[in-house]
Amino acid sequence: MLSSLRDNLTFFRNFRKRFETTGSIIPSSQSLAKSMSRYLAKRGDAPVRVLEIGPGTGPVTRRIVTHLREGDVFDLVELNEEFAAVLQRKFEMEPTWQAVANLSTIHQIPLQEYKPAQGYDFIISGLPMANFPAEMVEELCDKYFEVINPNGVLSYFEYMFMRPIRKVVTAGSARTRITRIDDIMNGHIEQRRIARDNVFVNVPPAWVQHLKGTATETGADEA
Repeated sequence: MLSSLRDNLTFFRNFRKRFETTGSIIPSSQSLAKSMSRYLAKRGDAPVRVLEIGPGTGPVTRRIVTHLREGDVFDLVELNEEFAAVLQRKFEMEPTWQAVANLSTIHQIPLQEYKPAQGYDFIISGLPMANFPAEMVEELCDKYFEVINPNGVLSYFEYMFMRPIRKVVTAGSARTRITRIDDIMNGHIEQRRIARDNVFVNVPPAWVQHLKGTATETGADEA
């Protein structure tokens, strides 16, 4: 309980200072974390490589670590130095995290500069894309599909109806930005989506999009 309260206060403090990269007033819910990691939960017996992007204080990481096994590789890319310190402390002090600390590495670096030695079977991203410049969103999406394996699964969330609402209520350059982001994200969704989860037990409610590493010409079903 004390750890959770401390995480919430850390998250809120960073939300006030860095809204453009934090994106929410409180960490993700357990329901959202379960959805974000649901393809990892269905993994087979072979070792896997997992990348979490923008883990924050670790609400989704807490779920991810329960699905890791010896032989796996777990990399976390977190630019915020305060969040990175929180994550490191958990790998050192919390039993479930300690059990996989030898498999896990925190990289405090922009995703665009991250150069892994191999691709990933699962990528789980908490980046608030709607807050970024359109050019950055395009760079980040390019990076996602550069480092994911062809049969890998990318899972990320976005707040329900956020992009459509912003397109209606904004004007000028802000509307141009969100429209461009909408085009970028929908383009990948149309070619790569394998499922979408509706997560109502979260603040705000969210969609979790699950995309495959290889694009196709056909859309995918929602689940």
